[in-house]
Amino acid sequence: NFNMSTYAIGDIHGCYDALNTLLNTLEISSDDEFVFLGDYIDKGPKTKQVIDLLIEFSSKHKTTFVKGNHEIIMSDALKGEKEFDRWFNAGGELTLNSYGANKENWVKKFGDSHWGFYNSLVDYHEINNYIFVHAGLEKGIPLEKQSDNFLFNKKFETPENFSENKIVVCGHTLRRDGNIANFGHTICIDTNLKGSWLTSLNLSNNTFIQSNNENITRTGKL
Repeated sequence: NFNMSTYAIGDIHGCYDALNTLLNTLEISSDDEFVFLGDYIDKGPKTKQVIDLLIEFSSKHKTTFVKGNHEIIMSDALKGEKEFDRWFNAGGELTLNSYGANKENWVKKFGDSHWGFYNSLVDYHEINNYIFVHAGLEKGIPLEKQSDNFLFNKKFETPENFSENKIVVCGHTLRRDGNIANFGHTICIDTNLKGSWLTSLNLSNNTFIQSNNENITRTGKL
């Protein structure tokens, strides 16, 4: 279908209001495909509501959810005290608050459907000539051999060209000015929602819509 669009959506970090505004602003057709780039949780106040909304959205639309480093830090918190404290201090405290949870009961409070969501996240996703990943990719290494450090953790202020014929779409490295960083071979859409914008990029025509926590939107073209 020539009307089908592919959307990439950047790091949400518990900011339900911006996400809700964004999804309500998009003019979606039934064939459209959505890839969310990870870091759904932590730092912002409404992680539980974000996940509820994403689960509901994915029941109606073709969606893929990529894993971010914050989801890894959170699942690592199951391992023990030290890992729990690391997550708590990395923004997890606000996530716990959104679930009305504490150190003793959080696993239960998250509930089966949310654990199902967290456990279903993928390391990366490919559609046509786009590769979607949270942080970035290491040049010269096949996709299935990429390290967790590159996929989830490494900051790429100026990423290298991963491939001659694929474009990498990622989040993770904050663009503090709120503008998409388009390197041609790589497009980073973590536009610093805590300080500025949440980005949805329509890769079918390179237009974008951004929303913020005041429910303001703006649009543009790459």
